[in-house]
Amino acid sequence: MNLDSATIAVVIPCYGVSRHVLDVIGRIGPGCSRIYVVDDCCPEKTGDVVLRACKDPRVTVIRHNCNQGVGGAMVTGYQRAADDGADVIVKLDGDGQMDPALLMAFAMPIILGEADYTKGNRFFDLRHIGEMPTVRIVGNAVLSFLSKLSTGYWHIFDPTNGYTAIHSDVVRRLPLERISRRYFFETDMLFRLNTIRAVVVDVPMDARYGDEASGLRIRQILGEFLLNHACNTVKRVFYNYFLRDFSLASLELVAGLALLAFGVSYGSYHWIVSAQAGVTTPAGTVILAALPIILAIQFLLAFFAFDIAATPSRPIHRRRPSPMGVGE
Repeated sequence: MNLDSATIAVVIPCYGVSRHVLDVIGRIGPGCSRIYVVDDCCPEKTGDVVLRACKDPRVTVIRHNCNQGVGGAMVTGYQRAADDGADVIVKLDGDGQMDPALLMAFAMPIILGEADYTKGNRFFDLRHIGEMPTVRIVGNAVLSFLSKLSTGYWHIFDPTNGYTAIHSDVVRRLPLERISRRYFFETDMLFRLNTIRAVVVDVPMDARYGDEASGLRIRQILGEFLLNHACNTVKRVFYNYFLRDFSLASLELVAGLALLAFGVSYGSYHWIVSAQAGVTTPAGTVILAALPIILAIQFLLAFFAFDIAATPSRPIHRRRPSPMGVGE
């Protein structure tokens, strides 16, 4: 696949963005062949607004009869774009926060065979981080660490960034019916991508904030995010280290968790007993509790080192040979 032959499609999930979506569509360059506007049962009837005012022949409006969330809108867009023969599918929000001029920067690593999936990262340029609200900076730092645990992509940051691109072959391999339909969509995509060993690459971008209203309420989704991250972490570790393979890292994880549980429980029990009796815990007991914990930390660090090194590095989408016999 090369730049001249690649078909690039853009999917715009729409809910409450009727004021911005026409401007977003108008700034999408000629490198894009198709634009899918997914009206996710929008109360502002964004789909009708686009049909009335937009004359771009590349635009197709898809409507949902009930609201499915950003994930549901994207699944619909992915399936339609893949069925229509798109090679690369870019997600572009309709609220104006994402610069359409960056579209090719997201598509090129996939076209060149360097990545299966690309996503934005607003933290590359330190000069622009100061423009971000403090709560977003802190929140992204916490979410990024949790995402590294649950997705296995230790080299990426800004996991909730919605500016993404994916190869259609990768879309076809994903269990789209299982991916989260709402705010956890972007992070759940990363988890699903890791299960098929897809290569993910960060693309630097600037943070842009206008007069658009965000539907995200941190207090409402915090518990859901924590639970989803915990579940995905357990599933990823089980899939990669016990179901698909059983390696030295698997033994290190089991030994580390067992020793940690023993050391903490043994030490806590004897500390409570000694405190109730009003006596000092014997040195031998302290050592017997501390030694397993120290060994557990070493085993767990070794496991994490293996997990970090195991980040997918070879793209899985098909690469057609060039006339010279070299993969494009």
